[in-house]
Amino acid sequence: MTTTVQFQTQVKNLIDSLKGICSNYGLGNSGDEYIIITQTFLYKFLNDKFAYEVKKLNPELAKAENWQKAIEQLSEEEYEMLTLQLSADTAVLKPHHFISHLFGIQNTSDFALTFDDTLMDIAIQNNDIFSVITTSGSKEPLFERISEKIDEGDRNAFAKAVINKFVDFSFEHIFNEKYDFYATIFEYLIKDYNNDSGGTYAEYYTPHAVAKIMASILVTEDNVQDVTCYDPSAGSGTLLMNLAHAIGEDKCTIYSQDVSKKSSKLLRLNLILNNLVHSLQNVVRGNTILAPYHKDENGQLQKFDYIVSNPPFKLNFSEYRNDLESKENNERFFAGIPNIPPKKKESMAIYTLFLQHIIYSLSKKGKAAIVVPTGFVTAKSIDKKIRKFLIESKMVLGVISMPSDIFATTGTSVTILFLDKNNKEDVILIDASKLGEVIKENGNQKTILTPEEEKLIINTFINKLEIEDLSAVVTYDDIKNKNYSFSAGQYFDVKIEYSKITNEEFNATIKSHTLSLSNLMKQSDDLSKDLNIALNKLTYDEVK
Repeated sequence: MTTTVQFQTQVKNLIDSLKGICSNYGLGNSGDEYIIITQTFLYKFLNDKFAYEVKKLNPELAKAENWQKAIEQLSEEEYEMLTLQLSADTAVLKPHHFISHLFGIQNTSDFALTFDDTLMDIAIQNNDIFSVITTSGSKEPLFERISEKIDEGDRNAFAKAVINKFVDFSFEHIFNEKYDFYATIFEYLIKDYNNDSGGTYAEYYTPHAVAKIMASILVTEDNVQDVTCYDPSAGSGTLLMNLAHAIGEDKCTIYSQDVSKKSSKLLRLNLILNNLVHSLQNVVRGNTILAPYHKDENGQLQKFDYIVSNPPFKLNFSEYRNDLESKENNERFFAGIPNIPPKKKESMAIYTLFLQHIIYSLSKKGKAAIVVPTGFVTAKSIDKKIRKFLIESKMVLGVISMPSDIFATTGTSVTILFLDKNNKEDVILIDASKLGEVIKENGNQKTILTPEEEKLIINTFINKLEIEDLSAVVTYDDIKNKNYSFSAGQYFDVKIEYSKITNEEFNATIKSHTLSLSNLMKQSDDLSKDLNIALNKLTYDEVK
């Protein structure tokens, strides 16, 4: 019997083989490769999910030697009744959508066209549930015509190669696996496609350790029910998936927005893999800062119970910066909007806008965890106005400054800011910058936390423990008196080391220091005389 670890390896091998096909047809490491890999993988996954579900509903299909042929024998009415019983997270397929059907007709002259038509038909049939909407209201379908990305003469061979990889592989026996299995598979699936691509929101992958720490600290209650979770710069959804898993996928509804088309496609795949199809209708592609989509019945921005986010830190938003200065945004951007610099517009601190948007979007019982650059904890201007607002509103739960290079794709040191509308008590500040082990990954230096260090950070935070050189538990007044600094180090006790010495040792030390001071003062006098002589000579020469 295949173990979970063995099957995980088989799935990774399948992904590698799909990448090999792309490479063979000239798309290795191209901009189109991620579309082909993720969409063909999703097509296979949805095929097997459909098979798994219909066999549960109709045991006779499970007993059949060939379930595809058996299901084709059903009348139209029987087939419709069967599909109506499917859960909402299962895409409805027709017999001509099955991989086995395509396998049987792979030698037809227009097979690539049929392959693309099949994907598009599945997308149309399931558009209401599986599409991603944009802020303009249009829908982005589940699939697109992927063989058209291949040179025309190679399209049939490409489509045949994909189908032949799928026909002897099945996901069916792992649909009862839990989050960790799918998280590992998803991370492997997108590892080459979710790097920082030069400016769009949240394209870089949030490390699993960071996501786990954020979720573990935000969700400490066992009875969380029917809550809303939001990420305004969702990327591929790592933070949302960890949060949903900590709460329970059936106990929360996910909402997201991201300007990146690629990120939205990856997030959709992540939700499908992790049993969160019911939240797909809330996945929105669009500019959160300029046009936030999620609103309540009164047309006001929706408030959320949990918010997690790893927003872009710096981005050139000069094109629409002045459009943000409107009456309706005054309350949302309470601390102000960064000015457009004369040079280096790409350095505009857009994270301050995301942070203000998140604060504004919290419900009355809301909690949030946001990744910010470590400079935020002491910076002036807009950053300080935000910190002051958070302290005066008494909604800071704590701050964790992470080790440098925790993100392999950016050299910026990061800090996690935790908010809780109900935390009126002490605040915990943690300096974890000295933790972690440095490794090399894809030519980049990266710091990873050990499992023990993760537990140390989480336990210290949740229980508000004071540990020397690691954490400080402070009051809101303490932070106010420190000029609203969130830097843990400024609150650590100053250590003074004492050692016992005799009178003779004390006198000898004082004599030594006095002699050294006298020598330094003599050197200073000599330098002063030399400088005066030089200046007098210079003045004499100028007069002369």
